[in-house]
Amino acid sequence: MQKSRYQAALKKEEGRVLLYMKNRYIIFFGSVLFDMLAAVVSFFLALAIGGIAYYDCGRQLFYFTIPVWAGLLVLSFYFFRIYSILWRFSSFSELLRIFVATAVASAAAFISQMAVFNRSYDLDVNLVTFFFTCALTVIFRLCMKSIIIRYNEKTSNKQEIPSELNGNIMIIGGGSAGSMIINELSKNSPVPNSRIKCVIDDDPAKKGTYISGIHIVGGRDMIIEAAEKYRVDTILFAIPSCNNTQKFEILTICQQTGCTLKIIPSIYQMIDPRPSGLSSKIRKVEIEDLLGREPIKLDVNRIINYVAGKTVLVTGGGGTIGSELCRQIAEHSPKKLVIFDIYENNAYDIQNELKRTHPELDMIALIGSVRDSKRMDSVFKKYRPDIVYHAAAHKHVPLMEDSPNESIKNNVFGTLKTVQCADKYGVEKFVLISTDKAVNPTNIMGASKRICEMIVQSYNQWSKTEFVAVRFGNVLGSNGSVIPLFKKQIAAGGPVTVTDPNIIRYFMTIPEAVTLVLQAGASAKGGVIFVLDMGKPVKILTLAENLIKLSGFTPYKDIKIEFIGLRPGEKLYEEMLMAEEGLKDTENSLIHIGKPIEFNEEEFFGILEKMKKVMYNDETDIRSYVKQIVPTYNYTLK
Repeated sequence: MQKSRYQAALKKEEGRVLLYMKNRYIIFFGSVLFDMLAAVVSFFLALAIGGIAYYDCGRQLFYFTIPVWAGLLVLSFYFFRIYSILWRFSSFSELLRIFVATAVASAAAFISQMAVFNRSYDLDVNLVTFFFTCALTVIFRLCMKSIIIRYNEKTSNKQEIPSELNGNIMIIGGGSAGSMIINELSKNSPVPNSRIKCVIDDDPAKKGTYISGIHIVGGRDMIIEAAEKYRVDTILFAIPSCNNTQKFEILTICQQTGCTLKIIPSIYQMIDPRPSGLSSKIRKVEIEDLLGREPIKLDVNRIINYVAGKTVLVTGGGGTIGSELCRQIAEHSPKKLVIFDIYENNAYDIQNELKRTHPELDMIALIGSVRDSKRMDSVFKKYRPDIVYHAAAHKHVPLMEDSPNESIKNNVFGTLKTVQCADKYGVEKFVLISTDKAVNPTNIMGASKRICEMIVQSYNQWSKTEFVAVRFGNVLGSNGSVIPLFKKQIAAGGPVTVTDPNIIRYFMTIPEAVTLVLQAGASAKGGVIFVLDMGKPVKILTLAENLIKLSGFTPYKDIKIEFIGLRPGEKLYEEMLMAEEGLKDTENSLIHIGKPIEFNEEEFFGILEKMKKVMYNDETDIRSYVKQIVPTYNYTLK
């Protein structure tokens, strides 16, 4: 079904392109013929106005001038790219170009007459011919512009404009994007009663002026007042070049109005030849737009050089982070991609996706557990990976609190066995996916990840493999995160459940998380922890309120919010680094390095051995052993 839809869309697009090319050739040849005709008509009119008989200057000069003048005009227009102008978007500069091109052709015609016959028509005749030709060619193109615009209005697909853009509309942004969207919505809106009431722009020079007939009432400080005054139903954010910090500030104000929020995503999507291409890009404001931080930038060249031609193993390759890692790695021409996951459905999904998007990719999806020593050894022995991204882990905090031993089995000893195989088979780099919950942990999941960091730190001391850890916060949209939960609760009519009104978290997008991981693998030296500067932490309550507003509801009125208390092992805030680790900058201003805390490795591995012996006994309080390894584990022994 999906394939057939894709083929149908592709066929439709090909038809649109062919029609566009056909119309383009018709316009080109039609313009050439008209310009030649205009040149001839202008010449005869000039002679008539001057009272000059056709052959007064000689029959040969007369018959020479007509084709030469017409031909030189077309050549000059071609040289000045008059025939390449999109007259639908033309302005005074294009008309000025016609004037210059005609002047050049006129001068060339005069020089040709003098060179061949040593004489020419009177200067008045040449000047009149020049001005008439300019006038006729300009009038023709203005008429053509009007016809094209009217044709586009009739043939444009009005359904491309979101039907929810009804009622009164406020535009944020008085630049080119704002102007284009105003014109487009005014001409093509499928909703008769949709009206653009005002424009907001922070530029003081624009206040009080008009754009396409719409009043610019002021800057962001006028948003709430203008929304009330004009009874605005929808606010459209039309500043595609705006950075995320400014976007966050403006959208936060817009949310206070209770209006529906829409946005034009990015500046590159402005380039669209379709009549309603810009309006078709309008989308809902997503929660990611409200992070208030610029996305981290990836050193693509370094990643390409690092991954290209290498065999890469991704454990937990079917999970949220693991699958995105596989997508990103596939873009950089690895020698082979090995996807390893215990969940067959996850592995199956990412395998089929990559087969479709990267048919040339040498890839294999394997099923197995990182807890299985023999299975891990077999995989490493057969495929000999150069790079390992270890994303396999149990991560759900409340579930792990009820099954602490399973957290240790999978996270700690699964990591240990994977690390041992990496060391045994000479892996170049091993990148551990960690979490901010590893800092001063209050739950067994966070403590288990802290132990994992200690394992890679230890092995880095004596192994030829470079071991690094990557620590980030909550990933928006990942399995088990609050966003999918909140969306389900909102769809069900509420209530939305928040553990505590004061709880805060650092958030990042899935692409940002993967960017951090790839950057660490490419540039890090062994034994360090990479940390992303994720800006200011976000209140979960604020996140819930924003998501309710973005869904078109009013918090506490349409959708209730209930506080259910902190879950087992949950704390009010997460720290990214322990004080002892410090913080060092990297080439990327948003990525920092923390130096791991030193510890007694002999004692560490001794306790691990004890844990290994008792972890299969559910009656054993594994937390007591974890507390010995991680003194910052804030757990009260029972």
